[in-house]
Amino acid sequence: MSARVVDARNLLCPLPVIRTQDAVAECRPGDELQVLCTDPGVVHDIPAWCRVHGHVISEIRHEDRDIVISLCVGDTEGET
Repeated sequence: MSARVVDARNLLCPLPVIRTQDAVAECRPGDELQVLCTDPGVVHDIPAWCRVHGHVISEIRHEDRDIVISLCVGDTEGET
């Protein structure tokens, strides 16, 4: 199990979701991913994307201007 950080600060939709998707593609099931964002839309967009693709949001928190989303990568085998 490993942990990764994706810096998607100062990017607007859909780029934070795309950066998250790209990082998840390099992860294994059970890996932890932390996404740093500033676009307020990510609090809805990334959890929705995770639900569709089988990943689990473990935390969403605000740190000053940043939004930090932590997720656990699910089983991505068979995805296209």
